[in-house]
Amino acid sequence: MSNYAFSTTIPQPIDAAIETLKATLMNHHLGIVSDVNVAGIVKTKLDQDMPAYRILGACNPKMAKTMIDAEPSAGALLPCTIVAREVDGETVIDFMDPIAVLGIAGNEVMDQVAAEATEKLKAAVADLPK
Repeated sequence: MSNYAFSTTIPQPIDAAIETLKATLMNHHLGIVSDVNVAGIVKTKLDQDMPAYRILGACNPKMAKTMIDAEPSAGALLPCTIVAREVDGETVIDFMDPIAVLGIAGNEVMDQVAAEATEKLKAAVADLPK
């Protein structure tokens, strides 16, 4: 376990796990705003295979706007990053810890938003299948 992320494993292949994750996040007022297929890019650009690996960006527009209003450069720290990687037919989901990452700004408003985002992400993790 790192000091900048927390993880869970969903007992589904990556595509199904990401659909499960998206639905669960929506129940906690978070949406996926970006989806980067790293394995696909590596195959296209380097002609090398690697296990399924996707980087997702999760966001709540209200929280994002609050942070940007407080500090216009805060967009450089958004959205909350989630990694989905397939391991032996299951999907490991790594969530950026908003408190650890957004705390680098040293801004009280951003700290409050980070705490709220962390609460939402951890509640979503609790609702995911194990």
